[in-house]
Amino acid sequence: MRQFFLSTLIFAACAGGLVMTKAHAADEPAKDAKKPAEAPTKGEKKPAETAAKDEKNPAEESRVKTDANGNTVIAVDDETQKRIGLKVEPLTATELTPEVKGYGSVVDPSPLTVAINDLATAEAAYNASSKELERLKTLKEQGNASDRVLQAAEAAAVRDQLLIQSAKDRLTLAWGKAIAEQKDLPEFVKLLTSLDSALVRINLAGGENLDSNPTSARILKLSGNPIEAQFLSIATTVDPQTQGQGFIFIVKNNEARLRPGEAVTGYLKVAGEPIKGMVIPREAIVRSEGKGWAYVQTGETVFTRREVPLDHLIEKGWFVTEGFAPNDRLVVAAAQALLSEERKGLIKAD
Repeated sequence: MRQFFLSTLIFAACAGGLVMTKAHAADEPAKDAKKPAEAPTKGEKKPAETAAKDEKNPAEESRVKTDANGNTVIAVDDETQKRIGLKVEPLTATELTPEVKGYGSVVDPSPLTVAINDLATAEAAYNASSKELERLKTLKEQGNASDRVLQAAEAAAVRDQLLIQSAKDRLTLAWGKAIAEQKDLPEFVKLLTSLDSALVRINLAGGENLDSNPTSARILKLSGNPIEAQFLSIATTVDPQTQGQGFIFIVKNNEARLRPGEAVTGYLKVAGEPIKGMVIPREAIVRSEGKGWAYVQTGETVFTRREVPLDHLIEKGWFVTEGFAPNDRLVVAAAQALLSEERKGLIKAD
C-alpha cells in the first residue's frame, strides 16, 4: 500500500511540472509583443529615413546634365536668373587679319648702346684727324710742313675713316640695316634706355618661315592687354634654341613698361585672306578645370557651358573659330555666378 501511494505522488509531481512548462511557453510571445521596439543605435538610420533620403528629387537630378557633345548643361529658372543678374548678348561674326604665332623677349639695348658709342667715338676721331690733315695741307703749300708730317696726318685720317666703317659694319651685322640707318641714332637709343620705347624680338618655330615680312605684331605679356608693335627688320641671327627665323619690332609708346629680358608672345600679322570667327568677351569667360569656358543660352531656362581656347587673345577678348556660331546667345554678365549654380546643382543631385 505504501508503495502504491509513493508511485501516485511521483506521477502527480511530473504532471504538474509539465503543465507549468506549457504555461510559461505560452506567455513568452505575449511578452515579446508588449515589449517596445528597440531604438536604433547612434549612427544607424531608421528605415523610413533611409527610404526618404534614397528617394531623390527628379527636378534636382535633371538640373545639371551632359549633352550629346559632352558639354555641361544647367537649367536655371527665371527667378534665379534675375537674382544673379544674368545677361545674354548675341554673338556677331568678325574677321581678323591672318596672324602667325611666335615667342620671344624684349631686347636689351645695352649692346646697341655700346655699338653706337663705338661709332660715335670713331666719327669724332675721324673728324679731328681730317681737320688736322687739312691744316697740314695748307701749311705744306706754304712750306711750313714737312712731307713726313703730312703723310702721318693722312695715315691717321684714313685709319679713323676705316674705324668708322668698321663700327658701322658691326652695327649693321648685329642689329640690321633698319636700326643702323636710323636718322638720329643717339635719340633712338635714348628712348630705348629710358624705356619710353622698346625693341622686341619674336622667333618663329624651327622650320617655319614667312613668304613676306610681317606688317606689324600684337605683343602679349604674361598679363595685360595686347600691345601694338611696328615691324622694324628681320633679325640678323637665328635663335640658337629654336633655330627659328626672328623678327625685330619696335613699341614706340611703351606704356606697358616692357622691360629687357621680359618673355612675350607675339602674333605677327601677315598677308592673306582674313580669318572668320567670333570674339568671346573677357567678362564671359570663366575658368574651371584649368580651361576657359563660356555659357550659351540654348533654351529659355537652359544654359550650355562650352570650352573657349585661350590661345588667341585680342583687345576685346578671345578670338575663336569653332565651338560657337553667330547669333549664339552668350552669357556676358553673371557667368561666374552661373558656374556656382551649376556646382550647387551637382551637390544637390549627389
